[in-house]
Amino acid sequence: MKKPVGEQELTVLRYVAEHGPATVGEVAERFGEPQGLARSTILTVMERLRLKGYLTRRKVEGVFQYASPVPASELLRDVVGDFVERTLSGSLSPFAAYLSEADDVTDEELAQLQDVVARLRSKKRKD
Repeated sequence: MKKPVGEQELTVLRYVAEHGPATVGEVAERFGEPQGLARSTILTVMERLRLKGYLTRRKVEGVFQYASPVPASELLRDVVGDFVERTLSGSLSPFAAYLSEADDVTDEELAQLQDVVARLRSKKRKD
């Protein structure tokens, strides 16, 4: 199991997963500067993510390019799973309660949730 990521690490990781492969300079310019983050901060965060196994890097024309080894959607699924395990002790009930009170669920998100419930019911019947 990979080490958990902090909030700042997650935002950088999402950016690289969605826009990578990218160099530290590219991430610092396109993502870090608008967020008020120095290049050195971006480098530190990206290296921390690499050491934790969330990013890979390879040298291209003398410069390291970082990339996520998994697509952004899979990455977020893993991060949410880690959150449920660590923060909610593996219980989805608090998450479901939160969703039931959310006022800003779009029709598309509601359809996705209904699809998830249908798949879970289907899996339960097979077991």
